[in-house]
Amino acid sequence: MTDLELAVAPMHRLCKKAGADRVSEAAAKELAKALEGIGIKIAKEALDFAMHAGRKTIKSEDIEIATKKVMEK
Repeated sequence: MTDLELAVAPMHRLCKKAGADRVSEAAAKELAKALEGIGIKIAKEALDFAMHAGRKTIKSEDIEIATKKVMEK
């Protein structure tokens, strides 16, 4: 398994916020892996928007637009 960029403890908290009483370590790691994948897709889209605008810096607006685009798929 590859090293995750996202910590596992926040994944446990997210699952508990969603209503889970208990969360396995494997489930928390799987959620981290899924969210990391989505995050990378959003970041790549946002980078495309920034580059199209002639910028090297990704702005919050780029992330907002990219999130809408990625989550619609």
